[in-house]
Amino acid sequence: MIIGVPKEIKNNENRVALTPAGAEALIGSGHTVSIQKGAGEGSGFTDASYTKAGATLVDTAAEAWQAEMVMKVKEPVETEFQYFRNDLILFTYLHLAAEAHLTTALLENRVTAIAYETIQLPNGTLPLLTPMSEVAGRMAVQVGASFLEKPNGGKGILLSGVPGVRRGRVTIIGGGVAGTNAAKIAIGLGADVTIIDNNLDRLRQLDDIFGYQVSTLASNSSNIAKAVKNSDLVIGAVLIPGAKSPKLVTEAMVSVMEPGSVIVDVAIDQGGIFETADRVTTHDNPVYVKHHVLHYSVGNMPGAVPNTSTIALTNATLGYALQIANKGYNQAFKDNPALLKGLNTFNGSVTCKAVADAYQYPFTEPELRVIKHH
Repeated sequence: MIIGVPKEIKNNENRVALTPAGAEALIGSGHTVSIQKGAGEGSGFTDASYTKAGATLVDTAAEAWQAEMVMKVKEPVETEFQYFRNDLILFTYLHLAAEAHLTTALLENRVTAIAYETIQLPNGTLPLLTPMSEVAGRMAVQVGASFLEKPNGGKGILLSGVPGVRRGRVTIIGGGVAGTNAAKIAIGLGADVTIIDNNLDRLRQLDDIFGYQVSTLASNSSNIAKAVKNSDLVIGAVLIPGAKSPKLVTEAMVSVMEPGSVIVDVAIDQGGIFETADRVTTHDNPVYVKHHVLHYSVGNMPGAVPNTSTIALTNATLGYALQIANKGYNQAFKDNPALLKGLNTFNGSVTCKAVADAYQYPFTEPELRVIKHH
């Protein structure tokens, strides 16, 4: 199979879909990897390192997109829709529930679109979302601490405090992968940490993991309102696989936060959980202010640490890419139900329930589509 890797073109998106080691593994299995010149530079991987791995360098995005399977990091933007076609396998993060135009373009061009974020193991975990959730969760506290500094517009709070001065208060809404990783860093910085989740079993696990280093609260509007009001930094880390995030933090809750407090919405690429986080920002201009509260809502947070992120992503995606390339997607889907859950659009139909629900599209069971047409 020919696998194409175009250069990412979203604002400050420095990641690349494959490391040279990943390319080498695919080539070692008998496949061809076409990578656009310069695609890896933002992550610290030179064109020469890909050539050494056996990859073919191509000059333009159009050439990379001519491949049978295109691997990306971020969902395609409108200028890339021209490359869609009915015999294309697209393997990338898609977040279609928040991307109406992209969904339409994939359906009209009958693209076989496999989303990293909806591949799901029998135990419910999302193996290709996990590494980026780890990165984004850890980054959330890092950037939140930075924007709490007065020169950056914050209220001038040091999360650790010092002897005789209270510690900064961090509330993390969502106790999944991103939230747990945010808690690790917040605890490490010495903050006063609260985690809110709607799953009591998960809260028990977090209590076992962190003990007295965190407070845990069951998710309800009363608990969220009190915690948000008293927080210096609030991190939104709620994810519903494939679906838009629920708006758990209302405008009224944000309006009573102290001026200079900071909100970081890790789930903004799925719509976000804050009513006031009404736009996706970029690393160029990451923060805006509403009700005197700083809102950080960058849709590709891991793009700021691309070397770490690209290696972590390739570690997770490579095995699935090899299955698709070695067997063809049809056999790979039959052999691996987790991979089949990643199928979002196929032959003009929506094959992901959460995406179908988001737009009131008819939902087609992916098994039926795959078997029927092949």
